[in-house]
Amino acid sequence: MVRRVLSLILMVVLGCSFITIFHAANAYACSCAMPQTVEAQFNRSEAVFAGRVLDVNEQRNVNGSMTKAARFEVSRIWKGASQSQFIIHTGSGGGDCGFNFEKGKEYLVYAGRSSMYGDKELLVTIICDRTAALDQAHEDLAVLGEGNVPTKKVQLEGELSRMQPVALVAIVGFVLVGTSIVFIRRKWRK
Repeated sequence: MVRRVLSLILMVVLGCSFITIFHAANAYACSCAMPQTVEAQFNRSEAVFAGRVLDVNEQRNVNGSMTKAARFEVSRIWKGASQSQFIIHTGSGGGDCGFNFEKGKEYLVYAGRSSMYGDKELLVTIICDRTAALDQAHEDLAVLGEGNVPTKKVQLEGELSRMQPVALVAIVGFVLVGTSIVFIRRKWRK
């Protein structure tokens, strides 16, 4: 009788462990309200600029989600720092509201500070913003006017190649496990 109860408890614990380990991550669908006016989007954005995409890098966050970071060479600025390059973060596409930037293509970008694609606030744009290919942004450009040429030359290429958080967590984990093994072996030898 006791053996049967213990077997049942063990099966329940193993089943709960299995469910906990292999549960599906939360998924969120992207849903946009009515498009904002150029003026409203401009007012809620921290940076508004036109530029050409130099690089697009995929990044895996600690929570396992995929995001993208695009580095831009800026040609005109309407709002934000007057620098020659910006890095804009977005989702990987599909249901996460990510914008699909293509290397070499020019865009009008509306970006705001958000932590939706990472653990810290980054400049972010999504498909719900008025960000668009520059050749399709005639209405916005007419309202925004001529804009300004960047005055501060910056080089952000190294920013995209920094170590990803997942790699850092893995390295710390390996160091901790290795240190624990060495400690246990030394203790065992004594």
